[in-house]
Amino acid sequence: MLDTATVLQALSTIVDPDFKKDIVELGFVRDLKIEDGVVSFTIRLTTPACPIKDQFKRQAEEAVGALPGVREVRVTMDAAPAMEVSTGLPGVAHIVAVIAGKGGVGKSTTAVNLAVALMQMGAKVGLFDADAFGPNTPRMLGVRGVPLRTQGGKIVPIEAQGIKLVSIGSAIPEDQPVVWRGSLQHGFVRDFTQKTEWGELDYLVVDMPPGTGDIPLSVMQLLPLSGALVVGTPQEVALEDVRRGVTMLNKMNVNLLGFVENMSYLVCPNCGEEIDVFGKGGMDAFAETFGAPVLARIPMDVGIRKGSDAGLPAAFQEGPVAEAYKELAAAVVQRVAVVEKENPPKAAGVPQAGPGGSQPFLNVPKKN
Repeated sequence: MLDTATVLQALSTIVDPDFKKDIVELGFVRDLKIEDGVVSFTIRLTTPACPIKDQFKRQAEEAVGALPGVREVRVTMDAAPAMEVSTGLPGVAHIVAVIAGKGGVGKSTTAVNLAVALMQMGAKVGLFDADAFGPNTPRMLGVRGVPLRTQGGKIVPIEAQGIKLVSIGSAIPEDQPVVWRGSLQHGFVRDFTQKTEWGELDYLVVDMPPGTGDIPLSVMQLLPLSGALVVGTPQEVALEDVRRGVTMLNKMNVNLLGFVENMSYLVCPNCGEEIDVFGKGGMDAFAETFGAPVLARIPMDVGIRKGSDAGLPAAFQEGPVAEAYKELAAAVVQRVAVVEKENPPKAAGVPQAGPGGSQPFLNVPKKN
């Protein structure tokens, strides 16, 4: 007999590999209807960027379609609105920080391309450029010179190729350096996150400044981070700084999502051989030591540099580099789901702002 219990039993054979439970037990199956042999239902996932949503749909169609009496299976794939799963900033479901122990390892490039790849997977994505002393994301996303604006006392993000971007680089003249003491750095993080009209976001990617100074500390104190991924190169000198970054995350009780080995290798244009310019294997040792995976290995490629300079991130292009960033985004989605279940995000205690720290310093034009 074809009834609701029979259909749910069939769907219970589909197991989410991250949560280790079936989709019925997880409450993913919604709006189940059976009429004249036509079975329709919705599978509501925790994120629209789920990398195996097509697999779930195919498995559901096969499992229910094999039941006696079923003429047709109609599966609608859906995802919980960010407002339903938000745990920190209003409307923002997950906040992912991209950190590096030192500059020059491709942290901002990774953050921008991660944001783009998440957007390509169907997620609503914002990017907070917290690297106040080297705000390069406006150039990388092709909105250099486009000013930030405010409306009703809120900062309005710039729409940059499908990404909601907020950067100090869009609020000050290009040739003006940022010279701030600690209290102003804390105020910058507070204003650019909590006073921004982010709207509904599935993921907010935070491009951290390099090192372990005031701004990374303020981000971890003010924002309930889902986790952070650490970017480094295989070079031994860079790996020493990777260790410092991980130590900072541990001290601040921030989930370590994993590592990104940037400039991992160079493909010889003549023979196709992979050349380990900065060495090999160092990041694997960190993954084993700290119990977090290497999420991606991004090769050295001239297309990454050209794309960043031209405002067309490599994730928009075709080829192995774009695929590497897509694999990184899929890995981040999966890791966020796992680590948030084990250790839900929470903001640390917020320190008192020093002199000048409580005064908004932005001179952002109002939106017309």
